[in-house]
Amino acid sequence: MFLVGTLAMWASINSAHAYTIVGQVVGVHDGDTITLLDTSRSRHKIRLDGIDAPELGQPFGRSAKTTLATLVVHREVSADCGKSDRYGREICRVLIDGVDAGGEMLRAGMAWFYKRYARELPLNRRSHYAELEGIAQSERRGLWSDPHPVPPWQWRKKS
Repeated sequence: MFLVGTLAMWASINSAHAYTIVGQVVGVHDGDTITLLDTSRSRHKIRLDGIDAPELGQPFGRSAKTTLATLVVHREVSADCGKSDRYGREICRVLIDGVDAGGEMLRAGMAWFYKRYARELPLNRRSHYAELEGIAQSERRGLWSDPHPVPPWQWRKKS
């Protein structure tokens, strides 16, 4: 395991290498982005991998943010990261006491399984995320209570 302080800088240079950040969630930006304060007091803007939550300005956007905040804010988490996005956010699987935050957002019907990047996830997580989304959809949880929810990637194109 690498030292967390130097790890973030190294990871931005070599985004193909996996690393873990442990710390406390100090902010939630929306339904799939958090700020993590690591043990060396460095801040990390983290995008949950494998999901895409509604934007704040679209239906269920605020509910998704609230759901994620309830799950992670002021909690110690472990973020398994492997790359950064074009906005400089680290893309990570976030675990709270071993529970996958992205999976919980799907279970609650507060995010879509982001199939565009599914190939980057391990096969077992791909199938689990698809299953969680399918159950939420069939039970009409969260955004699935809308008969025609608009995925954020389509909504972003329109705005």
